[in-house]
Amino acid sequence: MTTARDIMTGGAECARAGDTLVEVAKKLRDLDVGALPICGEDDRLQGMVTDRDIVVKCIADGGDPGSATAGELAEGKPVTIGADDSVAEALRTMSQHGVRRLPVIDGQDLVGVVSQADIAKSLPDESVADLVEAISSAPSSD
Repeated sequence: MTTARDIMTGGAECARAGDTLVEVAKKLRDLDVGALPICGEDDRLQGMVTDRDIVVKCIADGGDPGSATAGELAEGKPVTIGADDSVAEALRTMSQHGVRRLPVIDGQDLVGVVSQADIAKSLPDESVADLVEAISSAPSSD
């Protein structure tokens, strides 16, 4: 069985809850990613922040990305996957919650992120279209 740990991108960097959205945007740019986990002072996962969140939830509402923080965008309990959970479980979780990225947790520790692309790379070619359709048809939250 292929697990989330097998296909994840490891060593996920976190945006800190107190980081301004300008700092987060620079980190997204420098890492060439569209989303980052948000971690608190205790290094525990608090949520995810996307480039789209910065635009839609701050800038479009007239907010100041120089003073708004990543922690202000962390809403509810983040959707995660266990490191030893199967790729099928990751796909089910993504589809159920309408997310394209899942932080991977081992115990209490963030160990990586599984993206829609990571899952697609692990599937046989004929299953990739089903993956994209399943995730794209779910209500999006990231």
